[in-house]
Amino acid sequence: MEIKDLKSLIKMVTETDITEFKLENKEEKILIKRGQEKEIVHLPASAPAGAVAPIAAPAPAAAPTAAPAPAADDRYEAIPSPIVGTFYRKPSPDADVFISVGDVVEVGQTLCLVEAMKLFNEIEAEFKCKIVEIVKDDAAPVEYGETLFLVERL
Repeated sequence: MEIKDLKSLIKMVTETDITEFKLENKEEKILIKRGQEKEIVHLPASAPAGAVAPIAAPAPAAAPTAAPAPAADDRYEAIPSPIVGTFYRKPSPDADVFISVGDVVEVGQTLCLVEAMKLFNEIEAEFKCKIVEIVKDDAAPVEYGETLFLVERL
């Protein structure tokens, strides 16, 4: 199975109410679970060496405590992580960050990457908004549903 197909499967699971997806044949066995448990993607042990080509990324930093979203201000909306993984603000260690506090982002614009099982998933804006706060630090672990950004809808 190609990486793009795996990404499509993961996206399908995260965008629906499906909590578990399983596919098994002679060559592959894939299991994706969603919810409180970590999402798992199984690849066959005999996968070609070049089948998974991760983007070079810095070593994960110590896990900071998540800053709680301000409850008093209803103008701000949380953008949560759709999957369990590692949060990255830039596409590679030597590149610029995708967005910064104060930026206005358009629908479909990439906000960050979340790495899960050596797959880098682009998290895109679902609506036009202004970035008010970036809650997670670069290379920090994130859980499903954990707030990544606080934004103001425009």
